[in-house]
Amino acid sequence: MKLITFGASYTRTSINRQWAHFIGQQLALQIPRVEQVDSLNLNAYDLPLYTVEREAEIGVPEPAHRFVSDLATADLVVVSLAEYNGSYTAGFKNLFDWASRVELKFFGGKPVVVTSTAPGPRGGLTVLQTAADRFPRHGAEVFVGPALPQFNQHFDRSANKLVSEEWQIQLNEALSPLVQKYTSANFG
Repeated sequence: MKLITFGASYTRTSINRQWAHFIGQQLALQIPRVEQVDSLNLNAYDLPLYTVEREAEIGVPEPAHRFVSDLATADLVVVSLAEYNGSYTAGFKNLFDWASRVELKFFGGKPVVVTSTAPGPRGGLTVLQTAADRFPRHGAEVFVGPALPQFNQHFDRSANKLVSEEWQIQLNEALSPLVQKYTSANFG
């Protein structure tokens, strides 16, 4: 079973990319069937700004096709959303728009953990709620993870771990329905 993670930001030092990958690793420890955890860097999907006119002129660019193709190789996806002014980052929204032109339901019916983190006190909660509502329309079976606030206080980047046991418990509780789905005796 292959798990793909990505932070929904083009920032090179994205805390959301690290948070998504950490959650992917946590899932791999709890779901024995996970054999591979790959982390996508959205900088590999450089795209022009989406407009209807641009699509008519150039078609759908190759990076959008590649992103959708990369997601198609996963059995499970973890997305951590960066929040800019209460919404998706402009870069991710652009990738999202292009991807939906390749395939409207580009998540392909897969389980998708949506989570967020931020340096601030809400941890990207607004964008997390937006994605939890929007992603099912694009083929995601959504599992909502926590919005981790004050990332730099609650996560040790160099050790790649949560500092607080309280947040580890919250993360485990949020992931529990997904872990149960893949570890139940009835899972084929």
